[in-house]
Amino acid sequence: MNSMDEIREELRQPALDLRALIPDVWKNFGALSQAAMTEGELPRVTKELLAMVISITRECDGCIVAHTRGALREGASRQQVAEAIGVAIAMNGGPGTVWGPRALHAYDEAVAAGKA
Repeated sequence: MNSMDEIREELRQPALDLRALIPDVWKNFGALSQAAMTEGELPRVTKELLAMVISITRECDGCIVAHTRGALREGASRQQVAEAIGVAIAMNGGPGTVWGPRALHAYDEAVAAGKA
């Protein structure tokens, strides 16, 4: 399994290249994401945990890295992350048991690196 930093670095240049080709799409996706993650009736930590679970379901390493780090930044504990991963496993079966541990690994890596 690649480390969180390796995944982010692997995606960095291709994302910059694509953003240069479709700047309006990229900008508007960023605005949509920011609006969706704004504190409301659901706290931001809950929204990051939801996004993490969806990332596991979609088997998206880049998303897992971003949203486990976001959950940590918003104050999610390791136990909260684990329980959210439990929901992903319940909803996804076997694939959840593969991608869920990747999310916990990303969380632990972010904690160890102080990258909240």
